[in-house]
Amino acid sequence: MEDDFDFPTGGNPEDVDMDLPEEDDDAISPGPLKVGEEKEIGKNGLKKKLLKQGEGWETPGSGDEVEVHYTGTLVDGTKFDSSRDRGTPFKFSLGQGQVIKGWDEGIKTMKKGENAIFTIPPELAYGESGSPPTIPPNATLQFDVELLSWTSVKDICKDGGVIKKILTEGEKWENPKDLDEVFVKYEARLEDGTLVSKSDGVEFTVEDGYFCTALAKAVKTMKKSEKVHLTVKPQYGFGEAGRPAAGEEGAVPPNATLGITLELVSWKTVSDVTKDKKVLKKALKEGEGYERPNDGAVVQVKLVGKLQDGTIFMKKGHDNEPFEFKIDEEQVIDGLDRAVESMKKGEVALVTIQPEYAFGSSESAQELAIVPANSTVYYEVELVSFVKEKESWDMNTQEKIEAARKKKEEGNALFKAAKYERASKRYEMAMRYIEYDSSFSDEEKQQAKVLKITCNLNDAACKLKLKQYKDAEKLCTKVLELDSRNVKALYRRAQAYIQLVDLDLAELDIKKALEIDPNNKDVKQEYKLLKEKVKEYNKKDAQFYGNIFAKMHKHDPVPMTIDSKA
Repeated sequence: MEDDFDFPTGGNPEDVDMDLPEEDDDAISPGPLKVGEEKEIGKNGLKKKLLKQGEGWETPGSGDEVEVHYTGTLVDGTKFDSSRDRGTPFKFSLGQGQVIKGWDEGIKTMKKGENAIFTIPPELAYGESGSPPTIPPNATLQFDVELLSWTSVKDICKDGGVIKKILTEGEKWENPKDLDEVFVKYEARLEDGTLVSKSDGVEFTVEDGYFCTALAKAVKTMKKSEKVHLTVKPQYGFGEAGRPAAGEEGAVPPNATLGITLELVSWKTVSDVTKDKKVLKKALKEGEGYERPNDGAVVQVKLVGKLQDGTIFMKKGHDNEPFEFKIDEEQVIDGLDRAVESMKKGEVALVTIQPEYAFGSSESAQELAIVPANSTVYYEVELVSFVKEKESWDMNTQEKIEAARKKKEEGNALFKAAKYERASKRYEMAMRYIEYDSSFSDEEKQQAKVLKITCNLNDAACKLKLKQYKDAEKLCTKVLELDSRNVKALYRRAQAYIQLVDLDLAELDIKKALEIDPNNKDVKQEYKLLKEKVKEYNKKDAQFYGNIFAKMHKHDPVPMTIDSKA
């Protein structure tokens, strides 16, 4: 085979995939303060003097329930109020207008355990009216405030429909996703305290939900071991209809608000390996580190393959040595290959593979049983170990060129076998080895240039076969940046443009290709196809505009006239 493919015989290319806090302009953080330092917060005269540093870095947000001790004085030192004197901390919801504005703005800058003095101008306190008899009109106030703790309260759906109050903080930072299987405990009550539903442990897929809509929405915001209280309005509960009693489950009246205590005990991560939900991997045991096999890696696994009824059709790697295969070499079915490539060392997973990525529409005799046609299959997989194929950054320049050449040849063989998607991957791998050539010698740069042209041209041929015309156009453009007179690149880009209905651009490429190679039969044939396409689209345009003008004429009985003297 030549370094890049010949033109196809016909002109038709068919033959060839953490919430950020909202900014509050009125409560700009003063930045880190040192003990004894005072700075202004925001633009309205509020000042903060730090008396004692707090813990960590988190600060409360709007809606959170905060608990503080405070002493309030006038600027002359007259005390008018103190929770310390009463011996009882003061609790309120931050940012909800339950306290003076200076408090809402100041306390949201504090950390747990922090102690500060806030000097609050009248505009952010009691204004012109004051608060008789203790606070005179237009009084500037000083509050010595210690933030003891707070409970995070979040409006999950941003419409007040599900309010989440954290009772116990969770672990780490991850949250479950739609495909994940969560294990929760919950208790749901009506506003009068009547128990309507309870479970000491239930497992469900997040996107499928359980009990009511609010549970699924809430768990997606939770961390492992987190415990919360949810206030659930009817639209996220059981709505206008309510729910009748059933078994041990109590009735939910129409338009009832629910109080739900929910604990996220754990969850199993489920990954959509192929991004079409046809190969799903459920992690039963987390793997080590962060590295995963790459294309060409040699992996060692333990496997058990089952049918939907539980029949075992394959068992490898359990009795003696682990079963070994090479990634992306078609040594196992495609879905299993892709799933193992997404795993970490030591990971154990259950992989569900639909027929398109398994044994397809044909019956397949396996080691222990026959897999019927169109079967969804299930694998229990443990990735024991793997050895990655050498990465480009571990190679010297000559090794990179040889590796690129080898991947190109593998791609050519796959293209000949009509395995266009896998061939395309090989060409892309080849390009990764030689894409950055600043450290290459002049001779190596020339070798790399030839390989870049060949690989991108061949990859473009794959993309045309796969009907990925925009990608084909981009690859041909890369070739033309290296060799502006490359006829094959102009030809293939014209094919892509025709399919994208960019007919003017297609004509420009074809004309340029014919200037360079006037006798090229394939380019001439493509020009003929282009002219037919142009004729076809012109006919459609004429019909379209003809219909529009006909409708205009129908609704406007007075003919249009022009001034003959003009």
